[in-house]
Amino acid sequence: MIKRIRILILGGDNTPEPDPEQERRAVTAALLIQAALMDGHFDQFERDMIESLLYGEFGLSQEEAHQLMVDAEQAVHGSAHLFGFTRIATATLSHQDCVDLVEMLWLVVYADGKLDELEANLLLRVASLLNVTDRESALARQRALGN
Repeated sequence: MIKRIRILILGGDNTPEPDPEQERRAVTAALLIQAALMDGHFDQFERDMIESLLYGEFGLSQEEAHQLMVDAEQAVHGSAHLFGFTRIATATLSHQDCVDLVEMLWLVVYADGKLDELEANLLLRVASLLNVTDRESALARQRALGN
């Protein structure tokens, strides 16, 4: 999976095209990790939230969700290109999947109980790059906060 995430993000390699669900899992995991790392603290609350989201969203076993998270974290550390993640997401996800992804991102950045300025900025940029409107992002944020 790590190789696939890197290939999806950085391009290259002549491997066969992955199935859309594999691409969706890879890009979702990578963006969730990127959001968690924005404030410089990737704490256990954020890790647990990401693993839970991957487990629930994709019907993975806990072990598979954990491994996807580990692979995505390695890929994110190997790439500082936010645009690459979002480019893949807009190419492979439906608009509703992008809105759902923004909601998951809000859940991750609030997992530690606070919103850092860098995290808020990331969410605004990612939502825009995913073609999610400000209104859709605000509603996703409200849902994430349980409002």
